[in-house]
Amino acid sequence: MLGDRIRKLRKQKKLTLEALAGDGLTKGMLSLIENNKAKPSMESLAYIADGLGVDVTELLEEISTEEVRAVLERAEKLYNQKSAAVPDKYKQLLALITPYSKNLTQGYESARLLDIYSRSLYEEKIDGWEALADQAAVMYDKMNLTARRAQITIFRSMVYFIKHDYSNALDLLVRERTEIELNHVYIDPMTRVDLDYHEAILHFAIGDNAAASQVMESAIDFSKEHRIFYRINDLYRLGAGQALMFKNDEQLELYLRKLKQYGEFADDLPSILIHDLIVVMSLINVKQDYVKALEIINQYLAAPKMEEVVEDLYQLEKGKALYGLGDFSEAITYFDKVETSATTHHPFDLALYYIRYPYQALCYWEIGEKEEALQAAQIAMNNFDPLPDSPFKEFTNDVYQNLKNS
Repeated sequence: MLGDRIRKLRKQKKLTLEALAGDGLTKGMLSLIENNKAKPSMESLAYIADGLGVDVTELLEEISTEEVRAVLERAEKLYNQKSAAVPDKYKQLLALITPYSKNLTQGYESARLLDIYSRSLYEEKIDGWEALADQAAVMYDKMNLTARRAQITIFRSMVYFIKHDYSNALDLLVRERTEIELNHVYIDPMTRVDLDYHEAILHFAIGDNAAASQVMESAIDFSKEHRIFYRINDLYRLGAGQALMFKNDEQLELYLRKLKQYGEFADDLPSILIHDLIVVMSLINVKQDYVKALEIINQYLAAPKMEEVVEDLYQLEKGKALYGLGDFSEAITYFDKVETSATTHHPFDLALYYIRYPYQALCYWEIGEKEEALQAAQIAMNNFDPLPDSPFKEFTNDVYQNLKNS
């Protein structure tokens, strides 16, 4: 209530009743107002607000700006913690923000809390998150907070993406990006690159490689022009992966060199791991130098620190190298160690995991276990069926047809 808000602000500012009352009010009247036993006139309310150093509207609101700001500070701290460290962080965020949610109507703090609240509802699979995201987006638009507005677009697009609904993900991103560019006077370089990166991966996801390459290369050129390194490693990885997938040796050499330079310059372990992984894939798929590939693979698999997802892919490549050397039974043991990561959603990345099945099928066929071979080949076909065309998908189809017709 109004009196409670006045008392709380007065105490926060360490003012006595006498000090706040001053010459404009009596101490007794101010006490009655604080205890909700008297209603101040607008003139008195303006006097009290001036003494507290706030706007009258803040006293009339259900919650004060300072209170919302304090809640946001706690919410940001919790939101930015890793889920592994705080497994129930989204439940905690909902418990923290829910009491304030209906009164978050204006200002940056309210918009950001609605933003976090909507994401927490989504993570907890609770309906209604979309409407709150829309509300936050409108508030960001009004304040011309382009970076925050764009992040809502990217988040909503990625909701479709992790469902493997790539077309709707791209449509939403492009449509809302167009609206942002029309309605916002300035888009900062990092936001521009972020939008480019996500648009590129979605064009690749639907198989529009020409559009994807154009957006990706534009983002790289823009980053160079503005001397920013944000997402440059992701763009180099994307370029190298695309070049490997579609056997563009010139582009592959370029992006691998850039990726290695960035990894060494920034001491970025993921970039180095991905660089060497793509080198291994090239040795196996293109040069058929299985011995050299195994040297690199074994060096990494013996290392005490390996990122879980990359380790799985190195295990998979070891299986492929062993198949190339004719060690079919051992190759199967390495394929069996691999599990498709639950966080993998892009068709290119899924293809990297799914390719183990046609290789498994070939290995089983070579050791005479034809039923297991056909089962593995069928799994491969089922997994690749919804993915866009690629050399990996073509290879899978060839393996299936050859084994089926043998």
